Amino acid sequence: MITFLISLVALFLGYMIYSRVVERVFGPDDRETPAIRRADKIDYIVLPGWRIFMIQFLNIAGTGPIFGAIMGAWFGPSAYLWIVFGCIFGGAMHDYVSGMISMRHDGCGLAELTGLYLGQGARKAMVVFTMLMMMLVGAFFVYCPAIILSGIWGEKMMWVVIIFLYYVLTTVMPIDKVIGRVYPAFALSMLFMVVALGIVLILKQTVPTMAEPGVAPLPELWDGLGNWGAERLGLKQSLFPALFVTIACGAVSGFHATQSPMMARCMKSERQGRPIFYGAMITEGVVALVWATISNYFFFSGGWRTVCSPELVQQFTAGADGLLRAADGRTLIQFFDAPTVVNTICASWLGTFGSILALLGIVAAPITTGGSSFRAARLILAEALNLKQSSARSRLLLSLPVFAVGIALLAWQIGNPSGFGTVWQYVAWGTQLMAAVTLWFCTVYFVQQKKCYWISLLPAIFMTMVVTDFLLISPTTLSLPPLFSHITAAIVTLAATARFIWWKRHAN
Repeated sequence: MITFLISLVALFLGYMIYSRVVERVFGPDDRETPAIRRADKIDYIVLPGWRIFMIQFLNIAGTGPIFGAIMGAWFGPSAYLWIVFGCIFGGAMHDYVSGMISMRHDGCGLAELTGLYLGQGARKAMVVFTMLMMMLVGAFFVYCPAIILSGIWGEKMMWVVIIFLYYVLTTVMPIDKVIGRVYPAFALSMLFMVVALGIVLILKQTVPTMAEPGVAPLPELWDGLGNWGAERLGLKQSLFPALFVTIACGAVSGFHATQSPMMARCMKSERQGRPIFYGAMITEGVVALVWATISNYFFFSGGWRTVCSPELVQQFTAGADGLLRAADGRTLIQFFDAPTVVNTICASWLGTFGSILALLGIVAAPITTGGSSFRAARLILAEALNLKQSSARSRLLLSLPVFAVGIALLAWQIGNPSGFGTVWQYVAWGTQLMAAVTLWFCTVYFVQQKKCYWISLLPAIFMTMVVTDFLLISPTTLSLPPLFSHITAAIVTLAATARFIWWKRHAN
């Protein structure tokens, strides 16, 4: 619990101190913003700052800082370090700088920014890559919340249709008509879930009368930073680089760079950037921190025994390898996957009413992210083809191929639910690849503006190493030997860094 509390304070101090350093390096001023200069009452429109913050928070959150944090915490207390340092020095800086650069270029998207600073070849690749990513995320975030909602009321396919129709509205309608009105309510539900679970977690660990028999203290950083999951849960992946891909949202996520341009088109002042872009990411870091700690409680402190029925607990026995296994042979992390942990914890800790509200918060995040993904896909396609989006008819026509691909992916997912889990591993790697690309063009921007580029260069180098190593070593990708993967990834990272140094010398 001490590590959790210190981490909370560190995130707060990161926002109060380091965000001001990043803001000073970038240098926001009083120039006219795209929302004013290009106002069209559709995509470019001034919204209140608090409303933009809520939309940005929900756009970037999704289920990533919940499910990703739960699975990332399987590696042990080292997850705390990645969430705190990754969020402060990597993710929040990444979101702020990329969002502000987008604002300086009329709110253009990730692919266009990549082309401006890394070349037209990179731009073309990113147009295709980001479009695919947006449609994959959109399709995934239709079915996932539909499953949860059907557990509360109604049929699964009914919710699939309702959610997809909602996505059509959020993609085509002016941003203030649906997104600007609905998202703040969803945000309150999401924040209730985080605050309520955080309070219960703290009380269970600090108030003697609420202590649960058989639950060990939460693991702390000083208990060890090794791969606890491999030793205690049967986790097959190595800590590096898997931890840094598993926890993306809540630490560093390139997906955010596809969402920030939408908000860059709605801000009336550049000085709103720090609380909106940097602040929303720190808030997401808090969400990830709470769920990572709950995961530690559940798996490493024996908390799963207290929130499950005695009959279920008795089904688990120690196998020949020393790992606890259910009657069907599954280990703890195979039996209690991330969605099961969420449902079990919410129902046990918050009761029926609180559980429904908390689950609605968890449902709101993927629904809003999915809707924003389809909207981002429309904007990416419009930019790539240089098409105006002034009429509802033009927006709908441009969105039709996006929806068609989304429906095809959704149909495939429903027919092959386990297969999509494999695809999602590539999506997780893809979002970190986008983070590396974003950090590199942020670095180029700083060099061209003759500003301190180290704040983005160091995270760019690190993320390049992570995504290269994961592509080589992961069982879901190339599955090459660890030593070969690490050495090759290091060589690629050094080559990218050397290329940057060569470019910088010639650029100056």
